[in-house]
Amino acid sequence: MHWADVIADEIIGKCDRPLISTGISPTGFIHVGSLREAITAEAVRSAIESKGSDVKMIYLIDSIDPLRKRYGFLDESFENHVGKPICRIPCPCGKHDTYADHFIQPFLEAKDGLGVKCEIIWTHELYEQGKFADAIDAAIVRREKVIEILTEVSQKEKNENYAPYNPLCPKCGRFVKQADFDSYVRPYLRYRCEKCGHEGTADITKGDGKLTWRLEWPAKWKIFSVSAEPFGKDHAAAGGSYDTGVRIVREIFDGEPPRPIPYEFVQLKGKGQMHKSTGSSVTGIDAISMTPPEVLTYTFLRVNPERHIDYDSEMGILDMADEYDRMETFFFEGGAAESDENALRAYELSKHNNIPKKMPLHIPYRHLVNVVQMADDIGGVLEILKRNGDFDNATDDDLARLKQRVVCVRFWLNGFAPEAVKFSVSKTMPDVKLSDDESSYLRSLVPLLSASEWNAEKIHNIVSDAGKNSKIGTKGGFQALYKVLIDRTSGPRLGHFLATMEKDFVIRRLSL
Repeated sequence: MHWADVIADEIIGKCDRPLISTGISPTGFIHVGSLREAITAEAVRSAIESKGSDVKMIYLIDSIDPLRKRYGFLDESFENHVGKPICRIPCPCGKHDTYADHFIQPFLEAKDGLGVKCEIIWTHELYEQGKFADAIDAAIVRREKVIEILTEVSQKEKNENYAPYNPLCPKCGRFVKQADFDSYVRPYLRYRCEKCGHEGTADITKGDGKLTWRLEWPAKWKIFSVSAEPFGKDHAAAGGSYDTGVRIVREIFDGEPPRPIPYEFVQLKGKGQMHKSTGSSVTGIDAISMTPPEVLTYTFLRVNPERHIDYDSEMGILDMADEYDRMETFFFEGGAAESDENALRAYELSKHNNIPKKMPLHIPYRHLVNVVQMADDIGGVLEILKRNGDFDNATDDDLARLKQRVVCVRFWLNGFAPEAVKFSVSKTMPDVKLSDDESSYLRSLVPLLSASEWNAEKIHNIVSDAGKNSKIGTKGGFQALYKVLIDRTSGPRLGHFLATMEKDFVIRRLSL
């Protein structure tokens, strides 16, 4: 049984109306690994839904978290904003309302494409609405108990000065690390800002401050009655924030912890870990942009969350797409091995319970990579595919998927694809030197190809046989063809490559 179904059955057995929670603190670029959390949560939601249960998923944007340092990708002016909540820091590019909006917006625009069905909730708004007030009150009133729990569970030295709540200074805009907890009378707490010296009073029913992480997380479980939540393995470590959260939600907030779904990290693999034009590391938005969404989702769901995933942004992209298409073929046409059972279920979950009625039209992804480099736009791609009958029976859904994959391929080619797969068909004869034997071989192909049907298999057989009967051999013949077409000595699979071109164009080029 697939891991998402195992978790779904467990949750359904305990909850009448399950709620799955996930989220992110958008203090910088979203990493590829951050997508795993959202996709994992969506898989569990989808699995529960497929079993007929009423389920909801929320995505919490921790927009009140502070900017902890000026990251290398930020202008020097952001040094002045360190310590302030990201919902009150200006947008780095000037096009969004806040810093938090800037870094979360690309994900919000992509979530529908990924099929993540969730309600978006901004944490700073929860504080402003007073949703955290009861939790803040309990944390302050029972601060000694909170310190006791943190000390016992984390096995760290007791911190008598631990502050469960950090007021927000209205003068300098930064969080205050300590407050006068002895002065607390709900809803007011006095403080003195250690940064600017301002003295004031915070109202816990407003956005005048925030709980520290180890209290804020279990407070969310209580507020929303969270049934299950995925999170990184670092939080699941013994004595970590999940362990302390379990006791805090029960003993301080009178709630119950969610079913934990710890996941391993996503490791970037291969040389293509940096965007070749920007020099920055692969981000989650990069992954969404260069990987067809159903393929990316399948890649994360085919393995248990507790296993790490290698994300290869170079040739691995092609391997991922090939595996997805192979599993889709097995799903509709059969032939899968017993060991493929979980992979087939991962395919279903990647479709979010919206399985096509018939198998979509498949264009081999490697073939599409070649076609995209021979066309200026989607119209050109369709013209090439139709030339070989690849797209004769396409539906509207097939066309939509093709367009999406073309966009992904172009993004990949422009940033992460290895140079070995890139080429450009020369519109005029390249300035290459050919030997007499190479020229003779190419001229010998003209009458053979002119009389042949224009399909990949027949073309391959002709150029291969002609090479065997020539002085330069098959390999030398292939190299000669690549020279006059793309000014290189290697390239895409030759039969398919030539078949995508207009027959007259190829014949003219070989008529030396």
